Amino acid sequence: MRSREGRRQQKTPEGACPREEVVKPQGTAGGPSSSPAQSGTSPRGGQGSGLMEQVVERHNMLAALKRVERNGGAPGVDGIPTERLRDQIRAEWPRIREELLAGTYRPKPVRRVEIPKPGGGKRMLGIPTVMDRLIQQALLQVLTPIFEPQFSESSFGFRPGRRAHDAVKKARQYVEEGYEWAVDLDIEKYFDRVNHDILMARVARKVTDKRVLTLIRRYLTAGVMVNGVVMETVEGTPQGGPISPLLANILLDDLDKELEKRGHKFVRYADDCNIYVKSKRAGERVMASIRKFLQERLKLKINEEKSAVDRPWKLKFLGFSMYKARAGQILIRLAPQTIDRVKTKIREITSRNKSVKMAERIERLNTYLGGWIGYFALADTPSTFKNIEGWMRRRLRMCLWKQWKRVRTRYRELRALGLPEWVVHEFANARKGPWRMAHGPMNRALGNAYWQSQGLMSLTERYISLRQAW
Repeated sequence: MRSREGRRQQKTPEGACPREEVVKPQGTAGGPSSSPAQSGTSPRGGQGSGLMEQVVERHNMLAALKRVERNGGAPGVDGIPTERLRDQIRAEWPRIREELLAGTYRPKPVRRVEIPKPGGGKRMLGIPTVMDRLIQQALLQVLTPIFEPQFSESSFGFRPGRRAHDAVKKARQYVEEGYEWAVDLDIEKYFDRVNHDILMARVARKVTDKRVLTLIRRYLTAGVMVNGVVMETVEGTPQGGPISPLLANILLDDLDKELEKRGHKFVRYADDCNIYVKSKRAGERVMASIRKFLQERLKLKINEEKSAVDRPWKLKFLGFSMYKARAGQILIRLAPQTIDRVKTKIREITSRNKSVKMAERIERLNTYLGGWIGYFALADTPSTFKNIEGWMRRRLRMCLWKQWKRVRTRYRELRALGLPEWVVHEFANARKGPWRMAHGPMNRALGNAYWQSQGLMSLTERYISLRQAW
């Protein structure tokens, strides 16, 4: 028998997505209660024994389902993709819901995935099953309004309404105010070294529902499947689950509060933290005291090789750096490592040893650089983007020349470009390598207009349009 809420629902048009009743709790009386995920409030009563009821509440689960489907992602250890999540919910949700309410639900292990880190080495990701991603997302939506108000204004990572650009702008503000030395803290393998007991103690400060605490603990200790074998996890919070960033902020909030108590100017984005001071000596004192605080209070270690006390223009923060203009103005620029990284990716796409059609190369470049420029257009250095774009076009000309292997092919293609016959003859019979041939007259013949006609996105034009929109 349908509840009153069920009778009030409008009919789903034919051809629409599967009915939203797939996550409707069974056996509840009356209409659903208001969820913190929708109301934005977190009354003290909502943090107690009824918190799990808010997690599995219908509207909260629907919002979580839509978010998980929108994010997509790879399947977990059970091999079930996001596209089949609704089918799994229809078949298993009544049982899973009862287990969650009874506090007996046990998550499956995460699937280990290794991805290369920009600075070398590998980052370990843990991919939960889509059902566990759904439950974690539902948990996140209820816990965020509880913990979010306590977080520091200097914390920007994985928080509603905040992004990396805000953190970089705040860092520049501190430098403009005269704090021209930075303590760059890099926590060694942070997500792999989180102490479960310390983290759960911080969560328990705000959450008293034992079922929620038990569930979070089980997610932390669910284990990792490697080559078909489940390995126990006794520390760390796997990157890859929706709730991991919130747990990271909960633990590092102790660091934020300590820095605020000391009156420091700082910016933190997840485990990347920069503290701004007015002298090198002050920076070294701060580094020593914070190293001790992290070790004693949170059982975390500083990566000594990647941490430093230096001028902001010699350091990298979230892919950016700074520089001081002649007028004394502090401007944002791309960090050298960022430029090296984007050039490495462009080299990979424009490798002349790969037999790839030019249209496919251009499509891959547009896809990659579209997202890249959308983030890095914050930099106040248009010349950098112009130089990268010119270098990229030369690499494309190199690939094109490599494709014109035969002399007769070069004659045909060069004539089609409208070059004088003497230039066509000289170039077609040239014995220089593709990189040298991609410069000089070939540059004029295959300039900006040509590549735009082929569909290549202009970095400089995209940069200008983004800056104007901001």
